[in-house]
Amino acid sequence: MATRIDYYDDPAAPPANSLVPSANVVVLNEHGEILMIRRTDNGNWALPGGAMDLGESLTDCAVREVAEETGITCEVTGLVGIYTDPRHVILYTSDGECRQEFSVVFTARATGGQPTPSDESREVEWIAPQDASGLQMDRSMRARILDYVQGQNLPHLG
Repeated sequence: MATRIDYYDDPAAPPANSLVPSANVVVLNEHGEILMIRRTDNGNWALPGGAMDLGESLTDCAVREVAEETGITCEVTGLVGIYTDPRHVILYTSDGECRQEFSVVFTARATGGQPTPSDESREVEWIAPQDASGLQMDRSMRARILDYVQGQNLPHLG
C-alpha cells in the first residue's frame, strides 16, 4: 500500500518536486466537536481535506473533500490560516511525488450526512477539541488544530 510520509525540518527529507494547493477543514457540529479522520495512508488523525482540482475554487475544494472523506456535508464559515512552510514536505511513496506544504485551513459548520469512512479515511469521528491533542497526528496538523483552538481571531500566515 502506498504511504504518505511527512517531514518537517528534516535533513534526510527528499527535495520537494511539486506544489499543490490544498484545503483542510475544521468542521464543527452542533456540540462544538471537530470532525477528524484517521488516514488510510499513514494511520494518523487529521482534519479532512485534499488537493484542489482544476476548475474549482478552494472553498469548493474544501466542501468536496469533506464530503468525499467523511460523508458529511458542510458550509465554509471562516479561515484558520494559510500554511506554506517550505520546511514541511510530504512524500507519496506510490509515485515519488514530494510536495511542499501548501494548505489553506478553513472553518465550517456541518449541514448534514453521517460520519462514513472512505478509501482515504479508515475512521471518521467527532472529537472534542480538548481531546484532539491526545491523538496520533503529524505535528503540522497538530499546529493547525491548536491555531483553531487558541482562536486569536487572526488567521495564521506562514
